[in-house]
Amino acid sequence: MTLSSTDPLWQIYTTLVQYPILRTRIRARMRKALFERGVISPQEFEALVREHAIRSQQREGVPRYGDPEDVWETRRERIRSHLTDLYFAYNLPIELFEEIVREVLAERRPLADDVDITFNPEFAPEPLLLEHASMLVEMSPEERQKHWSREQEIKVALIRRIISDQLAYVSLAKEWLTLQDLLDIARRKIGPGKIGGKAAGMLLAYRILRSAADEDIRATIHVPESFFLGSDVMYAFMAHNDLMQWSDQKYKPREEIEARYPILREAFLRGRFPDDIEEALRDLLSQIGQHPIIVRSSSLLEDNFGASFAGKYDSYFCPNQGSLEENLRDLTRAIAGVYASAFAPDPILYRKARGLLDYDERIAILIQKVEGETFKGLYFPQAAGVAFSRNLFRWSPKIRMEDGFVRLVWGLGTRAVERVGDDYPRLVALSHPLLRPETTAKEIRRYSQRYIDVIDLTGNAFRTLPVTEVLDRTYPPLRYIVSLDAGGYITPLHSTFLPREKIHDLVVTFDEWLRRTPFADRMRRILRTLEHHYQRPVDVEFTARLVNPRAPNPDVEITLVQCRPQSVFTEVPTTLPEHLDDDVLVLDTHNIVPHGYVPHIRYVLFVTPEGYYRLKEPDKRARLIQAISQFNAQREERDFICVGPGRWGTRNPELGVQVSYADIYNAKALVELSSSQFGVQAEPSFGTHFFQDLIEAGIFPLAVDLDDPRTRFNRAFFYETPNRLREWLPDAPADLDDVLRIIHVEDFAEGHVLRLVLNATQGRGIAYLAPKTGDATRMR
Repeated sequence: MTLSSTDPLWQIYTTLVQYPILRTRIRARMRKALFERGVISPQEFEALVREHAIRSQQREGVPRYGDPEDVWETRRERIRSHLTDLYFAYNLPIELFEEIVREVLAERRPLADDVDITFNPEFAPEPLLLEHASMLVEMSPEERQKHWSREQEIKVALIRRIISDQLAYVSLAKEWLTLQDLLDIARRKIGPGKIGGKAAGMLLAYRILRSAADEDIRATIHVPESFFLGSDVMYAFMAHNDLMQWSDQKYKPREEIEARYPILREAFLRGRFPDDIEEALRDLLSQIGQHPIIVRSSSLLEDNFGASFAGKYDSYFCPNQGSLEENLRDLTRAIAGVYASAFAPDPILYRKARGLLDYDERIAILIQKVEGETFKGLYFPQAAGVAFSRNLFRWSPKIRMEDGFVRLVWGLGTRAVERVGDDYPRLVALSHPLLRPETTAKEIRRYSQRYIDVIDLTGNAFRTLPVTEVLDRTYPPLRYIVSLDAGGYITPLHSTFLPREKIHDLVVTFDEWLRRTPFADRMRRILRTLEHHYQRPVDVEFTARLVNPRAPNPDVEITLVQCRPQSVFTEVPTTLPEHLDDDVLVLDTHNIVPHGYVPHIRYVLFVTPEGYYRLKEPDKRARLIQAISQFNAQREERDFICVGPGRWGTRNPELGVQVSYADIYNAKALVELSSSQFGVQAEPSFGTHFFQDLIEAGIFPLAVDLDDPRTRFNRAFFYETPNRLREWLPDAPADLDDVLRIIHVEDFAEGHVLRLVLNATQGRGIAYLAPKTGDATRMR
């Protein structure tokens, strides 16, 4: 070994610089030599480390106990390394040092004695934890077993340091994640901080399935290639761009939050990243190449046990088809957009409603390669969706709740988790995957997917296209995704030799996908395995592809994109009242409902269908939503329900009232009216992000088909009861008087409340008048 200086300390220093990964192991052997040869005892050495650490604090003007624990441990570790080099250089021969280095380099695995236990893993620097994790991974099984308890301590410390410090997660993750998993995460992480809840849930679910699922699942389950931007980078970005002024946004009044947010967002989008982060992102894009990516939030609270934050923060698809600098610009802008969404009204009010407002909600970023394949210049997966281990909405007594439920779409999964346009996913009860809610060919076509979300590789853009523009007889899995409307009945596609004009007769059903592949059975077992080990219901977002689509019974691969604990309504036994008189009955619907019971409804917020659809101007509809939100904010007693046309929470105001969770979180139920008279059909929103909000807040969704002859809708109650709008909202615009009705139940029946009973088994929901006390079903 040739050295450039005769000074032993210089020789030691320059040698260790060459071996950064082995540094910890070499220094551990050096200290062992010092202790064994009596140069200094371990107790004396650690006392000296402490003394020098205190002196360094004094030089820096730091009070004795002024360091946070992690800073104190970093300070001590640096001094420990320096003293090791110093004492060895001037007390032991340099030949011994060279021998130690040769031994370490020659060893395939570290020895158990190399694991230095002079630091507290809870406060140790992240690089030191990773070095020790790497040493333990390289040990032989026999040597590693000697340090089993130490390994658990380092594993938990790393989980808390780089993934999540949520206790429920840590307790589960330590049983499944390996040190190698944690090292792989660290290798793919840019910047300091944790990787957040969304990334944590995906990785944990994947490890559980790879370890505990059936063999066919282990062979066909995947996760996307993923990279992580640490949560602390968010604050570095804000500080770098003078954006910390916005950090108090969450404590502002709602009106001010809403008014300030567009300005805040533009300020974030103009921001630049620190040079080291930008360079790391540039290197990442060089590594990924021109493959579409998605930039997703992964906040410290996201996908938590009890608060999923589903859909609360923005995500962005980056087609990634430009030059490196253009792709970097799009990526950094997408990340800035995700950061800005943390300060939007909806997530702030969501956190406030759950008592989480004071939590430091930094956002990590999950960057994933988009799963899919190219067809006609477009990039998209064969199938995507969201699956739930518990089916809360059963449209037939045959359906088993415990077998789960799927919302399945063709193309990117955005259409499965949002209520977008006049469009519908395939609803799949995994206990009976071919049993549909619809019964006629007309209904099947009416409630089918009409649009597909794709990435246009040529146009370098995310696009939504009619399915008829993308469907083609040359598409390999075509017969598994679509069926043929043969005029009065739906039939499988027996041949792909279709005349072009027949393309418009194709309906996205996934019938043959569900009939001839193992998808439904495999997804049911995936959900059951995850629920068993999570010890609570779960939901997963996924993509899927047929491995050999030209085979008669092709295999299917499933890629997990996300996993989180599923929010569920508290199941309470409900018995529908019998023999209700017409003057007591306010609403009676036969539809897909959960079990539910709301015993004390004092107010009904009713958006009249005819009034709503006369509001054509966007500003007038915005004022309606503002009025709904203002009433909601005043009813913290949560004693009201909302009734209105079409879909509550839709993105398309032509299809329903475009409220967000922040506008209705105090309601106890959302009733969605549908009728051919106003051209809107209310599809159950189960599985969407909006629906997740409803479950967590204990808000029951209820679809009411006014065209169904079994439906009872008491028009006198809804239209003839005095409107209390001016009493509650005196400044509401005059043009809302015939659109928004606030009904006090006692104005219709003095001394009474409205009671809502939902029975999933019978598929029926009833709202009826009842005395404030007792359970009588006849007015007195």
